[in-house]
Amino acid sequence: MKHWINGLGALTFTASIIFALCPTGASAQAQTANSPATFVYVSSSPSSAIEQINAYAVAADGALTPVSGSPFVENGAILAVDKKWLFASDTVDIYSFTIAPDGALKQVSSINAQQLNGYNDGGPVSLFLDRSGSTLYDEDIYGNNGANNTYQFFQVNQSTGALSYLGATGSASPEFETPLSFVGNNDFGYGASCYHGFQNIYGFQRSGNGTLTDMNLNPPIPAVPGGAYCPYLAAADRFNHVAVSLTPTNDLTVIGPTQLGVYTADDSGNLTTTSTAQNMPQASPIDMQASPSGRLLAVGQQSGLEVFHFNGPNPITAYTGLLTTDEIDQVSWDNHNHVYAISYSAGKLYVFTVTPTSYSQAPGSPYSIVNPENIAVLSER
Repeated sequence: MKHWINGLGALTFTASIIFALCPTGASAQAQTANSPATFVYVSSSPSSAIEQINAYAVAADGALTPVSGSPFVENGAILAVDKKWLFASDTVDIYSFTIAPDGALKQVSSINAQQLNGYNDGGPVSLFLDRSGSTLYDEDIYGNNGANNTYQFFQVNQSTGALSYLGATGSASPEFETPLSFVGNNDFGYGASCYHGFQNIYGFQRSGNGTLTDMNLNPPIPAVPGGAYCPYLAAADRFNHVAVSLTPTNDLTVIGPTQLGVYTADDSGNLTTTSTAQNMPQASPIDMQASPSGRLLAVGQQSGLEVFHFNGPNPITAYTGLLTTDEIDQVSWDNHNHVYAISYSAGKLYVFTVTPTSYSQAPGSPYSIVNPENIAVLSER
């Protein structure tokens, strides 16, 4: 699940992290009586025979306290969370867990997603939800005739946590390499890839029942002297803007540092950009996520974690510089200015408090986790 092969070689990617609201409930140990509850879930594999979910309650200052009963035994490392359910996948089945008021987990349902593609091949390599949390999606690798990738969609029963299969995208392609990121109106989700050097920023329109339809986009890509930009990741803000990582290449050879471009979606989902080689900042994302406010962009890189100002349609600008020196493989935000970052190689979970005007490491950060794999954040109970 951690590595993907495309035209540029092995690239690390992770599942999209979903942020959602949850009904009012009791606080966990680390919460004060008046603070909204936030829970952080990190899957890990401390040995080849064990998969588990490490659960933490988050204090107002970002400090973490293990949830009673954590770690919880589970079968899949890939995570996503909606209003009151956590989902995990082992690349074949998707498991549903109920979340207690104190953040504790209990498995309540499962569905074999692999067999639903009709080929008994491939399976989910990422889980992500729309902004409302009503539809769960997976990226079904090799889910179409054992060759091409699709996106499957499932309706979430909010009473039981059970998933009902709605279908899969009619479009299938090896170019669908990453989870989709939905803009604020929840109507359009975007991804990006550079399979065999083919530049592709793609988008799907989401219907009212959660199904996805390929928009067959052909957005402009900035020019770069001596080559062409290779897109890879897309991260949407809560409005209608999408950050995209762009690596300059010439015949699949990298010829310069990766940069961060920004696109604006119109009412039909079409993308335009004013990004150029001259106004895009440098960063090499393994993962990137916009903050709930849409004003910041957290970028996990081999060189560490960096947060940028996300300025709507205007160029993204540098802000914090590197906050860590450990490679950061996945990032996530809560609704209270905390950004969470996991490092596979270092076995660490970092927590920072970041606003548009200040940033600091949270008390107790970083936390040690043996072989961390995936992260999901549930904020505002």
